[in-house]
Amino acid sequence: MTMSFQVDGGDFSRAGYASSRIKKMLKQLNVDSSIIRRTVVALYESEVNIVAHAYRGVIEVNIDPAYIHMELKDEGPGIADIEQAMQRGYSTASPQVREMGFGAGMGLANIRDNADEFDLKSDVGKGTTLNIKIYLP
Repeated sequence: MTMSFQVDGGDFSRAGYASSRIKKMLKQLNVDSSIIRRTVVALYESEVNIVAHAYRGVIEVNIDPAYIHMELKDEGPGIADIEQAMQRGYSTASPQVREMGFGAGMGLANIRDNADEFDLKSDVGKGTTLNIKIYLP
């Protein structure tokens, strides 16, 4: 089963929509609560990153009997230094984003910590692609 979501940069009123829908779907499929939590944390953090940093993006979530695969592609400024961006506390969020309570620099590390597989690629000036996989027991 695959679900797709469009995400608009700057639209904080809808940030979390995809992760909320996926949480509901996983509950209906009787997925273990610890897997749901890890999936929702990784997806929510990823979704907020698109809203906070990109112009627009697409989220595709594939729920397979063996795993949950999330691919997030955005059009935006990209990440110049992925290693630095992965450090807890490092953020390029604007002051406006920080005033709303986002941009603490924990997102990418939280995503990595909740994923079984984590692959981040970025082209400066073009955008970023993030693949997250969480295995099902």
